[in-house]
Amino acid sequence: MAAKSIVAEGEDIRMATDLIRLGARLQMLEAETRLSRERLLRLYKEVKGMSPPKGMLPFSADWFLTWQPNTHASLFMSLHKFIKAHTRCQGVDAIIKAYRLYLEHVEMHGMECVLSLTRAWTLLRFFDAGILKLATCKACGGEFVAHAYDLTDEYVCGLCHMPARAGKTKKAAREAEARAVGLSVN
Repeated sequence: MAAKSIVAEGEDIRMATDLIRLGARLQMLEAETRLSRERLLRLYKEVKGMSPPKGMLPFSADWFLTWQPNTHASLFMSLHKFIKAHTRCQGVDAIIKAYRLYLEHVEMHGMECVLSLTRAWTLLRFFDAGILKLATCKACGGEFVAHAYDLTDEYVCGLCHMPARAGKTKKAAREAEARAVGLSVN
């Protein structure tokens, strides 16, 4: 029986704690650490003060191809690619750093956070499995998430060719209504 390293276990606990604070689901924690399910459950309850959410992980690659999720997924992939190219971070550490940069970018620009940590992790798994790839937009030159087997020679991103209903979310409607009420009161 191999002896367990206290240092390695401490690193796993630190990593799991960081992942939990960023919103990781239990399935992600099980895949990325060597801690038992029971330890992860106790750690999750200690960090979050509640049990982890139940249910299946997102599993459709198509979710990443719709307009708003595609923009956020492409931003995350660019950050992850940059971190891997310019630092020594690999694996989960690169995911954590890229996701923190994504959250900072979203907050700085007052955007809605569309991509959860678990979705970002799933996105990377789709890339590793060869289901998704980055395609270069012929209009702006940016790299965007696309199906691996799609023809992308004439690819135009969702930012250069916005769908008619882009930005017409319930949140945007509420904000517009609040601005209208604020304007009419003054």
